Amino acid sequence: MRILVQRVSEGSVWVDGQVVGSIKQGYVLLVGIAEGDEFAEADQLAEKIVRLRLFSNEADKFDRCLLDLNGQALVVSQFTLYGDPRKGRRPSFSAAACPQQAKPLCDYFAQKLRQLGVTKVATGQFGAKMTVHIRNEGPVTLWLDSDQL
Repeated sequence: MRILVQRVSEGSVWVDGQVVGSIKQGYVLLVGIAEGDEFAEADQLAEKIVRLRLFSNEADKFDRCLLDLNGQALVVSQFTLYGDPRKGRRPSFSAAACPQQAKPLCDYFAQKLRQLGVTKVATGQFGAKMTVHIRNEGPVTLWLDSDQL
C-alpha cells in the first residue's frame, strides 16, 4: 500500500462537476493499493498517518500531528501510484490491486482513520474520473509505503 500525504489548508474532490468530498486543514491522502495488500497494511499506515508530526508548533518545528489540531483527511484512491513506466512510454499498472480488492481496502482505511479519532474523513468516488483540488500547505508532501515501515 502506498500513500502520498499532502498537508493542506483545504482539499476537495469533484466528479461530474459536483463536490463529492472536501476538507479544511489536514491531509489529502492519495492511496494506492497493490495486489496482495491486506487490512494489516491499512491499519499500520492509518496509525502512522494520524500521529505524523507534520504541523508546526510555535517555534515553527514539525511537532504537531493531525489529531493535535483536530485536522481532517481526504482519502482519494489512486491506482496510478503503482504505475511502472520502466518499459516504454505507457506505464504498466499490473502491480495495482483489482477494483474488487482495492475498494474495500480503501474504504476500510478511511474508516480506520475515523476510528483513530480523525473527526472528518471525506473520500473521493472510487473508480470515477475525479478532479482533485489541493491547496498544499508548506508545501509539505510525504511518501509512505507499507513495505518500508
